[in-house]
Amino acid sequence: MKACIMCGGTGTRLRPLTFKYPKPSIPIINIPSVLHLIEHLLREGFNEIIITLGYMGEHIEEQLGDGHIFGVHIDYVYEKEKLGTAGGVKNAEKYLKNEPFIVVGGDHVLDLNLREMYRFHEANDAQVTIGLLSIDDPREFGIVDMDINNRIHRFLEKPTAGQIFSNLASTGIYICTPSIFEWIPENKKYDFAKDLFPSMLADNVKIHGMLVKGKWTDVGSSAAYRQAQRWMLDDLPGTTIEGNFTTRNARIRGPLSIGHNVSVGSNSSLVGPIAIGKNTTIGENVLIGPYSVIGPNCTIDNNAKIFSSSLFDNVNIGKDSNISGAVVADETIVGDNCYLENGTLIGHKVVVGNNTIIHSGVKVWPEIKIDQNSSIKETLINSDYDINCENS
Repeated sequence: MKACIMCGGTGTRLRPLTFKYPKPSIPIINIPSVLHLIEHLLREGFNEIIITLGYMGEHIEEQLGDGHIFGVHIDYVYEKEKLGTAGGVKNAEKYLKNEPFIVVGGDHVLDLNLREMYRFHEANDAQVTIGLLSIDDPREFGIVDMDINNRIHRFLEKPTAGQIFSNLASTGIYICTPSIFEWIPENKKYDFAKDLFPSMLADNVKIHGMLVKGKWTDVGSSAAYRQAQRWMLDDLPGTTIEGNFTTRNARIRGPLSIGHNVSVGSNSSLVGPIAIGKNTTIGENVLIGPYSVIGPNCTIDNNAKIFSSSLFDNVNIGKDSNISGAVVADETIVGDNCYLENGTLIGHKVVVGNNTIIHSGVKVWPEIKIDQNSSIKETLINSDYDINCENS
């Protein structure tokens, strides 16, 4: 079975993390997010993968190659200009025109039964089947009005107050028959939710919905990213150690995933679920709490505390520092006695001076140096990078 993964977005809402990575390459448990998606698709029987690429697409192709080491075959289709979700899939028509196919977002993290959804679509005569979830606040999604026979009669993208006629939200997962390409113009920006579905419904073309069960999110915000990582950590089967691991009198309670050549100093405490990348050094009297991910080649100095946070590659955390609910990108240095509060996002190659507090929700753009004894209450922008944080 065939799957089309849309990876063309710029990931502006996840900035500053997406200045170095495209959104599907943001690591979840030290593995690119899109690879988790491909592994799930393979388990569900989708082994022919077509990936539509835009922003930093070469990075994704370099990471995944032709897919054979993951058990799938991958073809890539680049967009010369932004074509929207449906336009991007239209651009890959030559790979998808012979049989029904599934469309998913490259930033999706899920455990849904996609094979069941595909079979449901095959058993009915709709042009498209949309995966639906009941969501408490559907304002960031497309909502549908569906009848008892699973036929969708209305579709509204991102409703405002007074427009929320349903809390059945589109997951952005679609099973499509190849005939939908007749509805999508070539070389034009065209979206499934904003353009294609309203046009098809206006012409009384049959679109079905299927209520799906399980976990699903699109990693479009820091909160969604952290939630997805928590799900993955919850699924750790136990404690696994790859290669050399050294410790002196540390207290360790799993589940843990520990890479090769990790060392933990005396009297430190690790409380899982936690993932630690290879070649990472953890000092003495360090406390790392549940739902934390430490990337490869990191250094955590003595007396530091890490709670429900994510550190990417080559991050250094100074002694007596406290990182709580933060995401810290590659090659960043956090000095001694610093506090990174909940919801902070720190870009790559940032230097945080000693005795600094970064307040909740603050974002720090890449390659910024913060003086010691600072109290950062507002987002810090590096003018060498784009400032937009909205939309995609």
